[in-house]
Amino acid sequence: MADRAELLEATLDGLPEGVALLGEDCRLAFWNQAAQAITGYAALEMVGRPTPESLRPLLEWCVVHGNGEAGANHGVGSETGRGFLVRARHKLGHEVATMVRLRVLRDALGMRIGTAVLFHPAECLDALPHGVTGEDDEVEASQTDLTERLGSMFDDYTHGGSSFGVLWITVDQAHDLRRTHGVGACDAMFLKVERALAQGLRPGEHLGRWGEDEFLVISHERTTAMLAVHAQMLAGLARTADFRWWGDRVSLTVSIGAAQAESAYSLIDLLERAKAAMFSSFHLGGNHITAAPEGHSCSPS
Repeated sequence: MADRAELLEATLDGLPEGVALLGEDCRLAFWNQAAQAITGYAALEMVGRPTPESLRPLLEWCVVHGNGEAGANHGVGSETGRGFLVRARHKLGHEVATMVRLRVLRDALGMRIGTAVLFHPAECLDALPHGVTGEDDEVEASQTDLTERLGSMFDDYTHGGSSFGVLWITVDQAHDLRRTHGVGACDAMFLKVERALAQGLRPGEHLGRWGEDEFLVISHERTTAMLAVHAQMLAGLARTADFRWWGDRVSLTVSIGAAQAESAYSLIDLLERAKAAMFSSFHLGGNHITAAPEGHSCSPS
């Protein structure tokens, strides 16, 4: 039967993000398979050996920052909701931009015994499904803000934090309004809808543009059923938005897809489920709420 060390090593090797474990003396004690895939360096080249020059911006910054000192001049970029952006180099020479998080390791008495460094390619931040932005800087800025909030909340959730869900919302009339009344009418309409939706937000919830015709709400509702009820209320607020353009009154409705975070699935899968549910609502004729079933993944197997 495998001992505890073998079980722990197998578990860490199975994680999709890079894991480096540093002892109290800041020497590297463990380097998992994902870390090898991201950097090109195998565990035999890393554990117990001097840090390669190309990876010093990654590991040396982690040591400095883990001790509470400034991370300047160590290849560190700005902090986001998912960690710090650190730029290092792959073994083959190309740049590797990584999002890095730290976990202080303590023994049963609370004494610090080392640091766990968790990292993944920064482009993963851009892999989340969202709507088309076109050339709208405001929509793109909103997507960036929501992406960082989602990453932070999902990270907290996977480490025992509160559950949360997302509502993917599209305005049913957006395409026709843009075609018949122009971009200006659409911009005014989205502002009206956003103000209406904002009236129904719970404390701590976040609302923003998630695409050219779409909004995203990050909700603290704890179950799919509660999330669907919340979506119904928001849909009702959108219907009451009195939108007029050059004297014409345009009736507005929204289609909403609701999905609750589940520990068995990734953040990408959470959004894919919400997106699929939103499209189901839209194809049912709009003005509809669809809750994604629990225990179901939209990611390919």
